[in-house]
Amino acid sequence: MGPLKMSGDPPSAVTVQIGVSQGGVPKRAVTQVQVTPVGIVGDSWRYPFHGGKRRAILLITSEGIDYLISQGFPIFHGALGENITTRGLNHHNLRIGQRYRAGEATIELSEIRVPCATLSVYGKDIQAAMYDAHVQAGDSSSRRWGLSGFYASVVQSGIVRTSDRISLVQ
Repeated sequence: MGPLKMSGDPPSAVTVQIGVSQGGVPKRAVTQVQVTPVGIVGDSWRYPFHGGKRRAILLITSEGIDYLISQGFPIFHGALGENITTRGLNHHNLRIGQRYRAGEATIELSEIRVPCATLSVYGKDIQAAMYDAHVQAGDSSSRRWGLSGFYASVVQSGIVRTSDRISLVQ
C-alpha cells in the first residue's frame, strides 16, 4: 500500500455525488434527495442488516475511492453503495459521534461500515484493502481507517443536493 495523505480537512468540503438504488451496488447518481430519519427517500437495501435509524446513510470520501482506484480496484462514485460521496473530508479524521451538516440535513456518524462480500464484484481483495483488524478494533491510526465509509443516523431531515457544502458541526 502506498502512503495516504494525512492532512486535515480543508475549510470547505462538498457532496460530489448523492446515490440511491433499489438494493445492492452500485448506487446511481441523483441531483438531490430528501433525507429522513430512516434514510433517503427512494433508496432501499437488498439485505435487512443495512439501513434503519443508525444506518440511514452511508458516507464515503472520494479521496478514499481515489486511493482504492490507485490500488487497482475498478470502482467509481456510488460503486461501494454509498449514499453521500464527499470531496474535501479526510477519511482519517472521521469519527463516530461527529455531526455533519450537508445541505439542509444534519447527520451523525454512528458506526464504521464493515464491507460485505457484495463488494467482491470489484476485486477479491477489496474488503481487505479497505478494512482490517485495526479498523475493526476502532484504531483510527490504521491506514485503512474510513476507506469503507461510515454509517450515519439523521439528526435533522432535509434536502441534500450534489455540490452542497458538508461541514463538521461544532
